[in-house]
Amino acid sequence: MLALSETSPGFLCHLFRRILPQARQEIQRWTQAARAIPDPELRCQALASLTDKRFHADGGCVYAALAPTGPANLVRLIVALQTISDYLDNLCDRCGELDEENFRQLHHAMRDAVQPEAPLRAYYALQTCQNDGGYLAALVHTCQEEVSRLPGYAHAKTHILWLIERYCELQQYKHIAPNLRRQRLIRWFEQYQNRFSDVYWWEFCAAAGSTLGVFSLFAAAQRPLHPSRAEALFQSYFPWVCGLHILLDYWIDLAEDEEHGDFNFVACYPTWSEAYRRLQQFAKKSHESVRQAGGRLHHHIISGLFAMYLSDQKVRATPSIRPLRRFIWRLGPKTWMFYSACQIYRLIR
Repeated sequence: MLALSETSPGFLCHLFRRILPQARQEIQRWTQAARAIPDPELRCQALASLTDKRFHADGGCVYAALAPTGPANLVRLIVALQTISDYLDNLCDRCGELDEENFRQLHHAMRDAVQPEAPLRAYYALQTCQNDGGYLAALVHTCQEEVSRLPGYAHAKTHILWLIERYCELQQYKHIAPNLRRQRLIRWFEQYQNRFSDVYWWEFCAAAGSTLGVFSLFAAAQRPLHPSRAEALFQSYFPWVCGLHILLDYWIDLAEDEEHGDFNFVACYPTWSEAYRRLQQFAKKSHESVRQAGGRLHHHIISGLFAMYLSDQKVRATPSIRPLRRFIWRLGPKTWMFYSACQIYRLIR
């Protein structure tokens, strides 16, 4: 017999009544901390990341619905790690820096956050603006504290470190000078091409940019975890679920990125038809892979990805991406339900 949280309505009820209010409290806590940052530029970017990218943290907290008996610690961990990710992304994107070593130094915060024993470093050492009043260090410390409490973390850690390292490398390379970016990313992918021969280089990059694989392993590690279970989750999320996540994200930002001259992975496809075909392939492979890993709620998360991104107002407003809404009707009643829930979320958040 299914637990209530494993049914689609039960999952949504648990998410809206318990998980998202806890996520909101955590985001408010970090917003208060960001307002106290002494440096005006760092304060601006921290607050912008919490405001404009809040749905990233909310979306990540869906994984707390996998642990209905006590999700508060997992919500705290996910919000803190996603806040680091979004804040550093803003610093790399908006502060006029193009130094690869600076990006690497900043992202040591992500590496240290998932290693409880790691000492804190001078993350801003190569950054022009440095005085954040301890904001980034507090985020890292919160992650370390919560990670150390996960009973199954020892068997999840190897995979989490691999995913975090790929994430940090991507951020390091994709923010360098535009004329160098593409070739640098291609060279990076060549190191992994034999292992991930069924994806294009930009699809690998997209998968590396997702934190969902890390969050799924956090959720699994809330209980004692067998190494085979950790391996199965890793294999199902990377590259398929992680790639689907970021490809959808880049799809809805196509027009915006083109306007601002920002690099977009979906724009790497040779034709629109190939882009649609590959998105369908990622959706199919995602469902197949999580079925092998086990866990009905992971299927909910895949449906939720389509619902969240395709309910964005940019989809309706942009003719080139409007046809993506067809996926909602193809994916069936469960996705329709999640789509409606995401529209409600966008109204109340």
